[in-house]
Amino acid sequence: MPNRDSPGEKVDLLVVGGGINGTGIARDAAGRGLSVLLVEKGDLASATSSSSSKLIHGGLRYLELYEFRLVAEALAEREVLLKIAAHLVWPARFVMPHVPELRPRWMIRAGLFLYDHLARRASLPGSSAVRLDRPPYNSGLRPRLRHGFVYSDCRVDDARLVIANAVDAQERGARVLARTECLSARRERGGWSAELSGGERVRAAAIVNAAGPWVKSVLNGRLAQPSADAVRLVKGSHAVLPRLYEGEHAFILQNDDRRVVFMIPYGDLHTLVGTTDIPVDDESAQPQASEEEVAYLCRAVSRYLARPARPGDVVWSYAGVRPLYDDGSADPSAVTRDYTLRVDDENGRAPVLSVYGGKITTYRMLAEHALHKLAPYFPGLKPAWTGRVPFSGSDFGGASRKEARDAFFASHRRLPEAALRPIFRRHGARAQAVVGDGDLGEDYGGGLTERELRWFVEREWARTAGDVLWRRTKAGLLMTQAQRERIAEVLGRA
Repeated sequence: MPNRDSPGEKVDLLVVGGGINGTGIARDAAGRGLSVLLVEKGDLASATSSSSSKLIHGGLRYLELYEFRLVAEALAEREVLLKIAAHLVWPARFVMPHVPELRPRWMIRAGLFLYDHLARRASLPGSSAVRLDRPPYNSGLRPRLRHGFVYSDCRVDDARLVIANAVDAQERGARVLARTECLSARRERGGWSAELSGGERVRAAAIVNAAGPWVKSVLNGRLAQPSADAVRLVKGSHAVLPRLYEGEHAFILQNDDRRVVFMIPYGDLHTLVGTTDIPVDDESAQPQASEEEVAYLCRAVSRYLARPARPGDVVWSYAGVRPLYDDGSADPSAVTRDYTLRVDDENGRAPVLSVYGGKITTYRMLAEHALHKLAPYFPGLKPAWTGRVPFSGSDFGGASRKEARDAFFASHRRLPEAALRPIFRRHGARAQAVVGDGDLGEDYGGGLTERELRWFVEREWARTAGDVLWRRTKAGLLMTQAQRERIAEVLGRA
């Protein structure tokens, strides 16, 4: 173990970036025996990785772009994540209403046949045609919609998946520093010497640049490395509205511009609608969903709804910037969602691996590929392992998720299930440790208690109200303004 108090700490791997790719690589590397230091200039998952559509999916629409390898890999990873992250990834059925003037029925059938068979499907049902003028899929829809298709994908708590990777990496020996920036790094004596915010210095044999939208500025500016690779920054915005329909199924809707828009259940009371594809140039700007984007999303889903979704009904919106690898496509929606890994070294030593692009579905495979590229620099590196070892929160000891949840409820009969349910949903098999002796302390509202808040601060790097209300949980969506202010008051930060 490195000396954590030494400003000249030596590690095998310095990971820059605390999103899904950075934490995934840190977890994989720590489990293979490398000493790892991960630094993130903000909160973990504070940028792109908490601003997704909350899906683990193959990307049905990518078939039209002939991205067959990417879709096949994503579909295979879908099965892996269902097993190793069972408390954060769960199956869902997606309904696609058929609109003849947009795509013919034969094309959709062919696409869904490919989607069902491009990768082995062990646990999810296949696609089929369905009627939309009868329950359960007619809820909220216009009566004229009679035919459609249903297929399987998965939903995910994206920010908590990042936290799960960071926690697991730390438990395997990695050091994780949130709110710590890599100010500069230079090659020195066959390795890297890096200066971090707060005056700390670290020596690393290799660096992973997983800075997301800032990958180019970190590589060119902080690490002083030239690169011909380019990044396309594309903003994706989402809107959350009061529940638009009943049922746990999601909808994938064809828009008249040939893009697709999702409607996804979001908790018990809301529906998530997304997403857009808007080119952006300024990586430093805080992305926000514009009025035009919110209006676009509402207009897209209203074509299918019996009762229109109106921008004035939106209770929350968010936006994230996707750092896509620039493949030269003119249309932002056509830019590849595949990832590219680049390794630069100096005379076979002091490598820097930069991550371009990627999507949350394939983050684990991306990490595995990254370690494969770094393996020549670390003789004796242990083999790949993350595809078979569940996160501790998903290790139910042979029981199903439902059985584990029911046992957790039964062990705390004096506490209301309404208080226990969100804790289990966020922590899975670790819910018992979170609850401890059952004294939950102050009830802050929105399914958040004092006991869990302390856990976030002590075990999950949370510091501010935003960390807790919009990333560790989505309790902010269910709270009053006064309740949100109470959390800020307790934490002493906005």
